[in-house]
Amino acid sequence: MKTLVINPGSTSTKVALFDELKLVIKETIRHSSKKLQKYDDLYEQTPFRKKVILTFLKKNNIDIKSIDSFIGRGGLMKPVKSGIYEVNNKMVEDLSTCKYGVHASNLGGILARELADQVSKKSYIADPVVVDEMSSVAKISGLNGISRRPLWHTLNQKAVARRYAESLGNKYEQMNFIVAHLGGGISVGLHKRGRVTDVNNALDGDGPFTPERTGGLPVSGVYELALSGQYSLKQLRKLNHGFGGLVSYLNTSDAEEVSVMISEGHVMAKRVMKAMVYQIAKEIGSLYAVTRGNLDAIIITGGLAYNNDVMQLLLEYLDHLGKVIVFPGEDELEALNYNVYNLLIGKIELNNYI
Repeated sequence: MKTLVINPGSTSTKVALFDELKLVIKETIRHSSKKLQKYDDLYEQTPFRKKVILTFLKKNNIDIKSIDSFIGRGGLMKPVKSGIYEVNNKMVEDLSTCKYGVHASNLGGILARELADQVSKKSYIADPVVVDEMSSVAKISGLNGISRRPLWHTLNQKAVARRYAESLGNKYEQMNFIVAHLGGGISVGLHKRGRVTDVNNALDGDGPFTPERTGGLPVSGVYELALSGQYSLKQLRKLNHGFGGLVSYLNTSDAEEVSVMISEGHVMAKRVMKAMVYQIAKEIGSLYAVTRGNLDAIIITGGLAYNNDVMQLLLEYLDHLGKVIVFPGEDELEALNYNVYNLLIGKIELNNYI
């Protein structure tokens, strides 16, 4: 039972082939920014990325007809519940038109569908970034007409939480966690017995700043900037996610590069990195405050969990809050395959996107 897993990023496409739960091969295929810039919109990248995946299969002597199912990372769609979904026409329409926002992950379901249709097989997505399990209280923002909207690393957060719960011989649905995914975007979620009842919007200006995103900003400064006449709406969005955070202060989104700067005595680099970690700790602490002490563990995951300058200070901030577990990196390819496997063995049910 072979599954092809596809995870598109802004400048890469991660591809992996699994045989049941066993990884056969995986590769991160890099795309130059110059090559992608020639496409006017995200959907126009589809033929290029599809060709790249087919080349990967051919290079590794994998017959596409031997693949039983295809799954891609879920993108920006309307809010849905957690789980696995078959890619249908409605989903493709919403993803391809970027009706709910532009993000490289939109291409995940589209590519899975196109490849699956080529050999008359099924295509899926699972735990997309728009999963909404937030409580009604957590959605209230403070201004009537604007609601807090979850946009987060659903797939990896839920995968590591399940992985830790299972390591203890327990079920994810029976435990309470705070999970912080630290990467180019940062999301911190409160997992209460299988539901994430509160989490920040990791893309659109909520929570801590990140290597390339502003996080939450003082509102007065934002509307003054917006009305200054210096920026279009498109430019402001790029400042928010793409040119915010570490990039804004240090002209790089690479945390390891910032660590080198710190080691060379760069005072501003040290200050900005410390500020980012400070804001991450505050975000975790704010969720801890509403757990009333009913918390099994704080779980740290994502690429920044490999960075010593981030983790040393963060763990110092968190050490009084209880058990802290660190799972560096992300297991999104494995998590996507895990969902397909459990569907095909009848352990979970298929959801319908409508």
